[in-house]
Amino acid sequence: MVKEKESTDVLGLTAVDEPLDLILFNDDFNTFDFVIDTLVEICGHSYEQAETCTWIVHYKGRCAVKSGTISELKPIYQEFVNRNLTASIE
Repeated sequence: MVKEKESTDVLGLTAVDEPLDLILFNDDFNTFDFVIDTLVEICGHSYEQAETCTWIVHYKGRCAVKSGTISELKPIYQEFVNRNLTASIE
């Protein structure tokens, strides 16, 4: 039996090519327009998709806004953090 070697990165995530989600959390200081514009620019969402995600975040407290591997999601996560958005990769 061959065991896949796993390593843990700075976010505490295991470096395996399984699909993960980038989760955006609600906050009380970013505007709807700012969040929508960020999702369009950084995640490549259409305006309508970004607006829908923003409403889900507002009412449910969180929304998976992008799926992919850790290597695909880490730069997006970092840009969210740079823009003072609260996010995680799960």
